[in-house]
Amino acid sequence: MGAYVKVNRHGKAKILTHDEIQTLFNDGLNNLRDRVIFAVCLFTAARINEACTLHTLDVYDRRGNVRVELTFRKSNTKGKLATRTIPVIDELRGYLEKYRPEAGRKWLFPGGVFRDNPATHLNPRSASRVLKKAFDRVEIDGASTHSMRRTALTLMSNAGIPLRTIQEVSGHRNLEQLQQYLEIQPEQVRGAVSILSLLSPIDDTPVNIHSYLHNPPLEPLPSDNSSL
Repeated sequence: MGAYVKVNRHGKAKILTHDEIQTLFNDGLNNLRDRVIFAVCLFTAARINEACTLHTLDVYDRRGNVRVELTFRKSNTKGKLATRTIPVIDELRGYLEKYRPEAGRKWLFPGGVFRDNPATHLNPRSASRVLKKAFDRVEIDGASTHSMRRTALTLMSNAGIPLRTIQEVSGHRNLEQLQQYLEIQPEQVRGAVSILSLLSPIDDTPVNIHSYLHNPPLEPLPSDNSSL
């Protein structure tokens, strides 16, 4: 049976609101391990397979301290494109400092019949089932493990982070793949079109186009910061 993938009517996993995230972590996920797994997905935009296959030393040093950056190994990424490192922000660090696996354990999230089986990591399908039950528990519809990744990437895009920078976080092969993850809201479209109001004359004086083209104003046009 395949991993749980529940999507909205547009065929994509739901983007979570701030309130839904709070509800999920406070009331939907029952234990610290599960909260840490999905905090990793949310705060690094990781795929569920990437989170489940983390080694303990990818996240903690040998003294058990949380690293400044966690590492997703090339062998565990989709398409095995490249190893990537993601800074650990304070919100994620708080979860990881509470979790602190025992020294010498290979997998950050052990799997198998017994949770502490050191021989294997948690199966991503098992993690997906955990999340499905959590979403059902708090009555959040249309969401899946991909919701964490889509929510994180869309939030960065909406904040104006350049797509090339977001791609470094997400590990997508190209920008076209990344853009398929992002959700555009109607108000963003309205905002984009409203920018065109800058083309409007500043007064009602008719503009002589011929004169304008041959004698352009010396005053500089507004700068375009989109490439910054």
